[in-house]
Amino acid sequence: MRTVSLLLVSNVFMTFAWYGHLKYKSSPLWIAILVSWLIAFVEYCFQVPANRIGHGQFTAAQLKIMQEVITLLVFGVFSILYLREEFRWNYFAAFACILAAVYFAFRTP
Repeated sequence: MRTVSLLLVSNVFMTFAWYGHLKYKSSPLWIAILVSWLIAFVEYCFQVPANRIGHGQFTAAQLKIMQEVITLLVFGVFSILYLREEFRWNYFAAFACILAAVYFAFRTP
């Protein structure tokens, strides 16, 4: 559970680093880049321990797939609540396909 929690926190920071500046398009690009890098540094402070703690319990491939699912969940909430964008049916369909990937990645042979 520590790995998932750390990945969740890291993804919140990374989502803000990558997309948070979209609400502030009037500010100079160099400021957006600098702030994004500072936020990304905090993200790495959670991401690296998550992968170190999780590797061994999970394979690297499982960690990556877990990371992607958490990223999409965090981004879905972020885009609706922060960017005020509509979440469309085709996004749900795409997410269902990714969940199928998770099933196959974590399925024991």
